[in-house]
Amino acid sequence: MKLPDRPKARLLLADGLMLTGTAIGHPGTTGGEVCFNTGMTGYQEIYTDPSYYGQIVINTTAHIGNYGTVDSEQESERPQIKGIIVNDYAEVHSRNTAGESLQEYLEHYKVTGIADIDTRMLVRHIRSKGAMNAIISSVLSKEEMEAELAKVPSMAGLELASVVSTSEPYTLGEGNKIKVAVLDLGVKKSILKNLTDRGCVCKVFPARTSYDEIKAWGADGYFLSNGPGDPAVMDYGVETVTKMLAEDKAVFGICLGHQLLARAQGIGTYKMHHGHRGLNHPVKNLQTGLGEITSQNHGFAITEKDVEESDKVEATHINLNDNTIEGIAVKGKNAFSVQYHPEASPGPHDSRYLFDQFIANIKK
Repeated sequence: MKLPDRPKARLLLADGLMLTGTAIGHPGTTGGEVCFNTGMTGYQEIYTDPSYYGQIVINTTAHIGNYGTVDSEQESERPQIKGIIVNDYAEVHSRNTAGESLQEYLEHYKVTGIADIDTRMLVRHIRSKGAMNAIISSVLSKEEMEAELAKVPSMAGLELASVVSTSEPYTLGEGNKIKVAVLDLGVKKSILKNLTDRGCVCKVFPARTSYDEIKAWGADGYFLSNGPGDPAVMDYGVETVTKMLAEDKAVFGICLGHQLLARAQGIGTYKMHHGHRGLNHPVKNLQTGLGEITSQNHGFAITEKDVEESDKVEATHINLNDNTIEGIAVKGKNAFSVQYHPEASPGPHDSRYLFDQFIANIKK
């Protein structure tokens, strides 16, 4: 089958590196922080994960689009990414259950991308130079791209959770067994499914909901979701979490929720050199001594020295690649959190026991 001829597109990084490839998705221009995901599969789940809001994603897997898209693999209502960078782009998909091709999907949601890029080279460049802003365009000159790139804000200092959060509270799950109040900082659908599959009725609250409003629902436990942006500028979230901890109910945080739980205990956060994003990150559970292969997506982390010196929290998980803190428990409280994604959609299911641990904590 002959594929349509596509116009050229260019990728410009903040350090001046410019690459030429083929325009894919919606024609035009887009900018954001460039990052890479090493997962071999799950591109639709990655693109729709709200934690990626404001970012251009490089897929390190050479072939992208070969199995199309399906509605059941949406982690939110639409793609959250600003753009994609891929090597070999498949406009023809082979999965007979797919609803549409990736090209049709990107056009529908107006996502701009670039293909025929040496993604291995580009990832090595970012691993060396660090995460940075970038711009993709199929219509602008080099000078115009440079001007547009200068307008893209730095991820450091950006508050994005309230941008991707639900605008109104909503409820999921049936019955009245275990009531979990979810602080939606950019929650993934698969996280909510892991809770409802375990008999939870979840009420999902917007990120900036007051503690008093959340408490009034009468939850048995509190869940702090994943999400995008810099936790250091989310004082409103720290205030809410601090009040939740004072109530002594079970608290479980993932990703951004983990960072806010840490901040509520006086632990600082920092922007990582190039972050952790992929499906094969090794983590050690310090309480059991067991290893887990985990799914991760974060560009910020909690400060290791602060955890070591803290009398309020203890480290429960560490990353075996770089020894960053991947989990904490709050001393004297029924609260814990992890930096990685135990729901792992996509990814391995080694860490889904953490949802069971949360339910057990609620039942204590």
